[in-house]
Order: sequence, then C-alpha cells, then structure tokens
Amino acid sequence: MTYLFEPIGVIRSPYREKFGIPRQPSLVNAARVTLELLPPYNQPDAVRGLSEFSHVWISFVFHQTMDRGWQPLVRPPRLGGNAKVGVFASRSTHRPNPLGLSLVELKGVNTVNGVTLELAGADLLDGTPVVDIKPYIPFVESRPEAVGGFVDGPPPQLRVEWSDAALAQLRQPDLPPGFALLVEQVLAQDPRPAYQDDPERVYGVSLHCYNVKFKIGGDCATVLEILQ
Repeated sequence: MTYLFEPIGVIRSPYREKFGIPRQPSLVNAARVTLELLPPYNQPDAVRGLSEFSHVWISFVFHQTMDRGWQPLVRPPRLGGNAKVGVFASRSTHRPNPLGLSLVELKGVNTVNGVTLELAGADLLDGTPVVDIKPYIPFVESRPEAVGGFVDGPPPQLRVEWSDAALAQLRQPDLPPGFALLVEQVLAQDPRPAYQDDPERVYGVSLHCYNVKFKIGGDCATVLEILQ
C-alpha cells in the first residue's frame, strides 16, 4: 500500500544549512521562524482557533538528508559520537521515512494575504517542507515523570565571547534584529560534531545570509568574524 503526502507549508528560518541547527527544539529561542502555508491550505478557516494555543506540533520532512537512506544503528552526539543506539531510539535525521516532529511555541497567526505562523524555539532548516500542524495539549501530552534515557536533561552550555573584529562587524546597520543573541544561543549549544575537538580549527555557521566564523576551546566559543 502506498501513502502519498504533499507539503501544506514551508519553513522560513535563519538556518541555511544543517550545521548549526539546534539538535532539539526550544534550545534556541532567538531565531525568527515562520511557517508559510501553501495553497489550498493557506486560508484563514484552516487555522481558525489555533491562536488560542501557545504551542504546536510541526510534522516535517528531512528534505536535505532523505536521499542518504537509513541504517538500523546511529551514533547520537549526546553519547560522544561513538556509542551506537537503534535509529528508533534516536532523533537521527536518517530514518526509514524522513519525517521529523518538533514542538514549538506559537507566537502569532497572520491571515493577511494567506496564512503565516510565527514560531519560536524551532529547530528547522530554511525551506523545510511541513506536512502537518497539530495543537499541543498540555494535560494530555505533558508527562513530568517521563524518563529521557541518554538525553535526560539539557546539554551543557558553552560561554560565548566576541573578537574585536566581530564586535565591530555587529554594528553593521543591515544585520537582522537580534542577530547577536541568535549567534550566541547557537554557539552555546556547541554545533560541532562530537568527534571534533581541535581548538585551532575555524568553523563557519550560516545564519540568515551571513557566515559566522568561530573557534571553540575548552568551554568557550569565540566569534571571529561575520562574513556576508
């Protein structure tokens, strides 16, 4: 039996590549993310009553990794990138069906010229196809007694510092609002692969249309420069 799905909307976010995206939703709340509904789903009737909810579930497609297939065992970053667990015990993007699920804060519903949802805490790549939206219902879905296995608790945070050159570049008038906070929240999560720990290596993360260069040594990430 074949099941066919089509996108109901598309994500617009500052995350332009997989590297740097928070590994879980709600870890970075400075990113301005929107979900634009597509015809014929972009009609106000389709979201009537949704603004009464504070959070929504977003079902989406891992569109940039779906062609790589899947394996039964994966190496979660939280286990150092060496220990393996089953794919169904992980949030790996490489899955038999490339579907993701994120719980995000709903900041607003705009029904002028179509339908756009304003989201916070989203861990979604720009251009991500969305296949469904459901309201989050706390009394049903909140389970304070739940056990999170090997991810039971938030990851440690890095301290973020800015070089003099990067601080000067922050004064550019065309930078998006809240750009500095977004950079700090993204780098504090340590976006490096778990197996990389070279304090001299320079990394780059794409946010909006900028390439943010940085290094990480010990528990500190240093922003080196902001390139356009």
